[in-house]
Amino acid sequence: MQINKFLITALCLGASFTAPQAKAEAGKPLKVCAAENEMPYSNKAGEGFENKLAELVGKALGKKVEYLTWSDPRYYIRDTLDKGLCDVAMGVDKGDPRVLTTQPYYRSGYVFISREADHLDLLNWDSEALRKVKRIAFVPGTPPEVMMKAIGRYNDMFNYSQELVGFKSARNQYIKYETSKLVSEISSGHAELAALWGPSAARYVKASATPLAMTMIPDDNVRADGQKVDFHFSTSMGIRKNDPALLAQLNKVIEDHQDEITELLKAEGIPLVAEPNAPEKP
Repeated sequence: MQINKFLITALCLGASFTAPQAKAEAGKPLKVCAAENEMPYSNKAGEGFENKLAELVGKALGKKVEYLTWSDPRYYIRDTLDKGLCDVAMGVDKGDPRVLTTQPYYRSGYVFISREADHLDLLNWDSEALRKVKRIAFVPGTPPEVMMKAIGRYNDMFNYSQELVGFKSARNQYIKYETSKLVSEISSGHAELAALWGPSAARYVKASATPLAMTMIPDDNVRADGQKVDFHFSTSMGIRKNDPALLAQLNKVIEDHQDEITELLKAEGIPLVAEPNAPEKP
């Protein structure tokens, strides 16, 4: 009986500490690491689709969303999330080793973009159209660059590719390519074809005054030395490695609100593909 009295007392004391702590936690905002000018993902005005996704997550958690903006994508995890200045990074690759990653909330891929009126037959990187067009817009350092080399079109596109650079930092030589500019190369007729990451291009394809076609590139590409080149990737949210509790909360939000998330992405025009080995929906 004496043991039960001590147990009841301990439980009561525990509850007295836990309730205020839980209340304080509930009142905390969700601090999101967001790009200050990386459209269509995010900007300071909150106009990106990742801004909308963050607001959806905040609402599901019952938390106000506050943004900590960054300007250089190379170091933002180290300089913001790792230092505890924000809680979650939207739009990281599944399994990113720098962070804990949630279950993916969408999977997409690189696409070919062309003018509908040109009726280009674009099935994969072996398509004859890729050898005939004069200009192909792509971003260096991405899978399309690897395949441009594999099909022998990289060298003759090198000078054109350099013309597409939209920004170069005087410090550290950070080079930026604006996806909107690359899509406009197609709609204006300056180039016949682009190979770009679908989520970054979808908004501009949808808004183009010239009707454009967006064709998903298959995920079965092989470079010149026989190695596979991935073209489809799964996107997650990134959390600090010492915060598994928030990870569990976000996974629950994704599970409970996947239909809303998918609806938002489809409204943006983002092409989606199924997760590997995912069960088929009836």
